[in-house]
Amino acid sequence: MQTRGKISLALLVVIALMAVFAPHMSPHEPNAIDLDSLKQPPGAEHFFGTDQKGRDIFTRVLYGARISVGVAITAAMLSMSIGLLVGLISGYLGGRFDTAVMAVVDLVLSFPSLLLAIGVSLILPPGLHTPMIALAAVGWASFARLIRGHVLSLREAPFIEAAQAVGASAPRVVFVHLFPQCIPLSLVMLGLKLGGFILLEASLSFLGLGAQPPTSSWGAMISSGRAYLVVSPWMIIFPGLAIAVTALCFNILGDALSDRFGYRTTL
Repeated sequence: MQTRGKISLALLVVIALMAVFAPHMSPHEPNAIDLDSLKQPPGAEHFFGTDQKGRDIFTRVLYGARISVGVAITAAMLSMSIGLLVGLISGYLGGRFDTAVMAVVDLVLSFPSLLLAIGVSLILPPGLHTPMIALAAVGWASFARLIRGHVLSLREAPFIEAAQAVGASAPRVVFVHLFPQCIPLSLVMLGLKLGGFILLEASLSFLGLGAQPPTSSWGAMISSGRAYLVVSPWMIIFPGLAIAVTALCFNILGDALSDRFGYRTTL
């Protein structure tokens, strides 16, 4: 893995550790209201300042990482699992089944990701599970199309023909012989998707379609602080930087994985 990939991975590990050990890294509670500390600028007591309710922004950014990164990773894993299964079966079976599945995939991909995620979120009741389902509904199709194309290139490979020649069943060919060949490509796609999922989760939270107050998430923090952009810009700057750095690290890591495994994918 290239140096930039290693640096990105290290930063992501640091972000994850900070989120896990958030209660030990700050003496403040993320939802504790302090009317004596309203909109204080960054300082020794509050590293990132406080918001309009006197809550410590550094603490809320740490706890927000649990929500924002956790939702993005969970949704990406769901997308990869669904897309991998659909792509494997569709690519191997081919025929009318493949045509029908690809029609559904094309339909999903024809919608803008954010618009489709908003539409799915509006159907579901607000909560932590809503952005997970919405992002998974948006992301599985690109995985399915990519894996299906890879399976088509492997379907006539000698090792597949050999397996069929000795009487291997279709499920055995798909899950024993083809599935391992698709894992590296799926991991590359996963790394590339995570950056976009971070941004999509933040967008849904900004619109109030994600975790509900007082739970802290980066998008919701930006939404609640946008009215104070002029007088208290730190309320938006720090959660915004958290989103930007995390998404950038995931994108760089995805590129590094692409170079490592020799795959070139486009989102």
